[in-house]
Amino acid sequence: MGTSDNARITSIQLCVGHRESMRQVDSARAIAGFGIEGDAHTASEGSRKARQVLLMDGETLDEFDLTHSQVRENITTCGFEPGSIAVGQRLTLGDAVVLEVTGDCAPCARMDEIRPGLREQLEGKRGLLATVIEGGTMNVGDAIRAVGPAPAG
Repeated sequence: MGTSDNARITSIQLCVGHRESMRQVDSARAIAGFGIEGDAHTASEGSRKARQVLLMDGETLDEFDLTHSQVRENITTCGFEPGSIAVGQRLTLGDAVVLEVTGDCAPCARMDEIRPGLREQLEGKRGLLATVIEGGTMNVGDAIRAVGPAPAG
């Protein structure tokens, strides 16, 4: 289903403002239909904006010699295979949070600010965008699980 039995959150970051450094936290509150409390990429109240949460696997960061938050992800993972997760698939983080995957995150021009050519190298590998279906608190170390079958189609 796209996650190993030991898939975990290894770090959580909040975007506090445009072009500002991401703020690393030990836990964060996800709000259904909104996003992550304190993150600049949250949706307006009640909307289903596709970019409420960005998940990025640490293995890809390591492959490209990048650090947590450098590609502006909210949740960095280990043991998680984003390439095998389909749009519409739901993920649980810890005991309460449920996300629904809305698609791949297309690398933007900011990736080339990190390193020339990185935007092209990260094509199809910049992580997954998701919306919050069920809110709650998520913590570094929490398990990540794909739930239910991926939607047909």
